[in-house]
Amino acid sequence: MTVVTKDPVSPESQSEHQPTLMQRLIVRPELGAGLGALVVFVFFSAITDEFLSPAGVANWLDDASTLGIMAIAVALLMIGGEFDLSAGVMTASTALVTALLAVELGWNVWFALGASLIFALAVGALNGWVVMRTGLPSFIVTLGTFLALQGLNLGVTRWVTGTVQVSGMRSADGYESAGWVFAATTDIGDAHIQASVLWWIVLTALAAILLMRTKFGNWVFAVGGSLPSARAVGVPAVRTKILLFMGTAFAAWVVGACNLLRFTSVQANQGVGLEFQYIIAAVVGGCLLTGGFGSVVGAAIGALIFGMARQGIVYANWNSDWFMLFLGILLLAAVLVNNAFKKQAERVRR
Repeated sequence: MTVVTKDPVSPESQSEHQPTLMQRLIVRPELGAGLGALVVFVFFSAITDEFLSPAGVANWLDDASTLGIMAIAVALLMIGGEFDLSAGVMTASTALVTALLAVELGWNVWFALGASLIFALAVGALNGWVVMRTGLPSFIVTLGTFLALQGLNLGVTRWVTGTVQVSGMRSADGYESAGWVFAATTDIGDAHIQASVLWWIVLTALAAILLMRTKFGNWVFAVGGSLPSARAVGVPAVRTKILLFMGTAFAAWVVGACNLLRFTSVQANQGVGLEFQYIIAAVVGGCLLTGGFGSVVGAAIGALIFGMARQGIVYANWNSDWFMLFLGILLLAAVLVNNAFKKQAERVRR
């Protein structure tokens, strides 16, 4: 009887198949955002003294926080292959529901927050259901939701209050405890850190774990990469995408609550136009517009770049109009870098 044996694989041949440190870094979608954040940080640190002061750091973290909360949810949705253009106006819608119930109807703030959360999740679920049921692009479906919510915000607010603003939250029952959760300030030395910064950090960590360490995260990448293939291997595509839309609605609720309880009032047109900044932050963080690739940590870093640049421009005494030029250049550069990184990642994984 002849015994056939395999030649042992030498350590040298094994090492040929092991990716190098640089190759392992290249496959990380957030690499480009991290390098960009470092450049922006060093640049504004060098040209202005206020940027690194305790108050300066607190200001650009505060600026980035609410954008970052939305950016991580939008990033998850984009990795899943969809967009939500109603995300910006939803921050105002949830805040208005809370404010109207608490101020005009006398509800306890916590019950009003619960009702606005149910409202937000219902709208998110409806967006996801319509997209999956009809096959229409999410761009079109959520654009319709954006317009409907904008009209609803203005119409209902003016009908109930006679203006386009609801104020007086400070006198509502339950404001103190709810304000502590969503709008408290933590003093670290001379820096006054807003509660939204802590929400941003915690939600980023939870979203990163969800995406990279759970079965649901695998489903998100699968439905974003190829929906027919995902369905063929048993991924619950409809449920996954509906939950992703509900995720952006939840993030909008958090941002709406933070803003409302901090400033104690809300404008009916608040948040309009910010949906594009959420998408840009996600793209800067490594998300592709085609889906199936991206990082929530990268999206959080993308929001940090926004905050540092916006406040850095102020500290440098530049005209704030330059910020829009910065956004345009940043978006184009991010798209080019992300495409290059994805191609390199595909080579490494082969």
